[in-house]
Amino acid sequence: MHISNEGLLVILFVGLVAGWLAGKIVRGTGFGLIGDILVGIAGALVASFLFPKLGIHIGTGLISEIIYSAIGAIILLLVVRLVRGGGRF
Repeated sequence: MHISNEGLLVILFVGLVAGWLAGKIVRGTGFGLIGDILVGIAGALVASFLFPKLGIHIGTGLISEIIYSAIGAIILLLVVRLVRGGGRF
């Protein structure tokens, strides 16, 4: 598999924005640049696995990918908080 430089920049940008949004919504603060990117990319993976199984399709384009990834990152952060925090949201 080959990812171009532009493709890698788009992945990092989407991960950064989605992770930042998820951090603001779930926790109230971000996780830093690297943390936001990692949470956003992990959220995109969660969303790409979960949403097709549920029959959810948001659309195509950069904005929909950011929303898709942010929702996945929020789900991921809520599950992590549930496991680590003793069930408190």
